[in-house]
Amino acid sequence: MSESQTMNMIGALNQALDLYMERETHAVILGEDVGNFGGVFRVTAGLQEKYGVERVMDTPLSEAGIAGMAIGMALGGLEPIAEIQFADFIFPAVDQIVNELAKYRYRSGGQYAPKVVIRAPYGGGIRGGHYHSQSPEVYFAHTPGLRVVFPSNPYMAKGLLLAALECADPVVFFEPKRIYRASRGDVPLEYYTVPLDRAWIVRPGSDATLVAWGSMVPMCLEAAALAEGEGYDVEVIDLASLAPYDAVALERSVSRTGRMLVVHEAPLTCGFGAELAASVQEAVFTKLEAPVRRLGGFDTPFPYTLEHHYMPTADRILFELRELIEY
Repeated sequence: MSESQTMNMIGALNQALDLYMERETHAVILGEDVGNFGGVFRVTAGLQEKYGVERVMDTPLSEAGIAGMAIGMALGGLEPIAEIQFADFIFPAVDQIVNELAKYRYRSGGQYAPKVVIRAPYGGGIRGGHYHSQSPEVYFAHTPGLRVVFPSNPYMAKGLLLAALECADPVVFFEPKRIYRASRGDVPLEYYTVPLDRAWIVRPGSDATLVAWGSMVPMCLEAAALAEGEGYDVEVIDLASLAPYDAVALERSVSRTGRMLVVHEAPLTCGFGAELAASVQEAVFTKLEAPVRRLGGFDTPFPYTLEHHYMPTADRILFELRELIEY
């Protein structure tokens, strides 16, 4: 039995980076304040001291430059791990990520396949307002050539990040800063990976399927516990990977329960929940007992002091579950 330790998500991510840097000498970390400061959320703390400034390097405040530099490093044989300090700041880098990184393998006929992981803390929970709280996953899930991954707890964070670092495809790795420190759990100290393209049933149930990713997974588990007190048996699925996503797992679950509710932080309109709702209804329409429902953020800029009204809560999820099951 492997030794484990209780830690938060920051500790798990830091350990994953450390293990990979130790194993793969071509791996390098770059981004704003990732070096001496250890990252604004301390995920890269201690790594520059251990591996030196040539492997853990601070960059200018230029997200397009960070992404472009990472692509060039990868084409030169390195394995760059780029940090975007907040996911909201990723937009200046979209051209490099979407038009260059995602398309290199295709446009070169497979001759060049830059191996890059881009880490980005996303979402609300720290009262950061509209420039530090967005959830831009759908932009990248819509882009062929990219993988999009979300951890929901420390165990998943370490295993998914190590799998992303091993992956030959470019990966955009969104980290839920709302539960960076709030989520704690036992994490094996050894090197392990979690498959990137699987969804996970984290709570079995028979009355409805509740689907989420990142920080909404523990919120959905809380809502499912509340629903149990009202006599409802709710299955919770951690999607974990949005691109590609595990359509088979969703279809199997909904075929059993007959109902599905998707929950995400991003605004509801054109959120990733719409894709899941459409694909599941196409696949298992005759098994549905009610229309697939979605719950997300409101179609407004992310607020400062009212973020607790903006983000889905266990009570809001419970209300939607009642409506869904009693339909």
